[in-house]
Amino acid sequence: MNYTDILKAAELQNSALTRRQFFRQNAMGLGSVALASMLPDRLEGAGGGESPIPGLAHFPAKAKRVIYISLIGAPSQFETFDYKPDLHKEAHKDMKQFLVDSGVRLTTMTSKQSKFPVAPSFVDFKQYGEGGTWISDLLPYTAKMANDICVIKSMYTEAINHEPANQLIYTGSMQGGKASMGSWLSYGLGTLNKDLPTFCVLHAQHTSPTANVQAISNRLWNSAYLPGHHSGVNLRSSGDPVLYLKDAPGVDRAMRRDMLDGLSGLNQKMLEEVGDPEIQTRMQQYEMAYRMQMSVPELTDMSQETEATYSLYGDDAKKPGSFASCALMARRLAERGVRFTQIFHRGWDVHGNLPKDMKSQCKDIDQGCYGLIQDLKQRGMLDDTLVVCGGEFGRTVYSQGRLTKTTYGRDHHPKAFSLWVAGAGVKGGMTYGDTDKYSFNITTPKEKVHVRDLHATILERCGIDYHQLKFSYQGLEQKLTGVEEAKVVTDILD
Repeated sequence: MNYTDILKAAELQNSALTRRQFFRQNAMGLGSVALASMLPDRLEGAGGGESPIPGLAHFPAKAKRVIYISLIGAPSQFETFDYKPDLHKEAHKDMKQFLVDSGVRLTTMTSKQSKFPVAPSFVDFKQYGEGGTWISDLLPYTAKMANDICVIKSMYTEAINHEPANQLIYTGSMQGGKASMGSWLSYGLGTLNKDLPTFCVLHAQHTSPTANVQAISNRLWNSAYLPGHHSGVNLRSSGDPVLYLKDAPGVDRAMRRDMLDGLSGLNQKMLEEVGDPEIQTRMQQYEMAYRMQMSVPELTDMSQETEATYSLYGDDAKKPGSFASCALMARRLAERGVRFTQIFHRGWDVHGNLPKDMKSQCKDIDQGCYGLIQDLKQRGMLDDTLVVCGGEFGRTVYSQGRLTKTTYGRDHHPKAFSLWVAGAGVKGGMTYGDTDKYSFNITTPKEKVHVRDLHATILERCGIDYHQLKFSYQGLEQKLTGVEEAKVVTDILD
């Protein structure tokens, strides 16, 4: 047998279909064509449109997009929204017996303390808006938008340390390897703009040099078992917004297009042969990167923003990487159809030096948050944009370490914490839930809001039944809300 005969025999063997090859090639060959017809060219609306997932319950949505402001480190509710004026009467009172009687878990940071003195808030509060929402003097701009936000004071979680708490609130599980909230929404809703990622991540700088900064990783914005193109895309605040977005010297757009077409052809062949869905993801990512070479420069060009807009967000809005600048960028992403934008702002872990650090942290975000809400409202976008702002758990009423006017701190407390939500049919000007005099336990059991309930409510605002948003992986039906029961917090919704 000569060389030509060998090649013909090999070709004949390759063209012969076994039973397994038949099902594989039909499933992936026809399936990939069907998938390619939907992604990335098929744009899915959040209201009234068919879901990109066959069989997913999808009803008219209030929110087309979500902006989630993640205050990493857990802000103290005592210095923000949970006003406890009577604590001044109990200042320095030792809570040790109360903690023993409550059977509360203590972290290793305070478990060895001999005393647990009550630490009243160092700031004053006032009531604002039609609902008389109590807001700290550290948040004067937030106070001005009291009628736009709903403050939930009855949030709770099981996690007592930062890493599992952040994983729970941003991925729905304290275990690693779960898909993030933004990835779930990208997967469930599809895209509104084929030239930008569906899920973008911004990292805002904090200004206090003494703040305790918690490390975070892409586990909080990763797609895990969901297709890779649903992962969050980091937009950098300095240098190129996205690394490696520019073509190499000597490579023009036509040459780049030819290269991608050739690479796509090779990848399509491999997809049909081995059936690995990650190949499809890789192809989509190459195409997205090509389109982002044009869309990202336009997105990050702030020259068209007016002085009135900058004034709304504050002087820091012109400083790349500041929270105000990230808030303005979040609005720009929202108006261009990005489904989920997450702003991470760290430095909220106030174990010591609380009076100084809380002042700085609140100043970082206060006007930027106000500017974002007012900007969305002025543009008619607040009605279909859901904004969430908060951390991963609360802080203790007792002091960590020696209690003084300038150096005390607060430890972790998972049983009660506060956050606010706005837009997309959320009732503004109201406070939901309440806590006892120590902000230790929630005193309104019917208004307790677990992290899972928050997730269910976010999905509901986006037109998704949280029971139905699921993905089969390793024999299990994965869901953002997990296997335990959750509820939509209907009381805060129009």
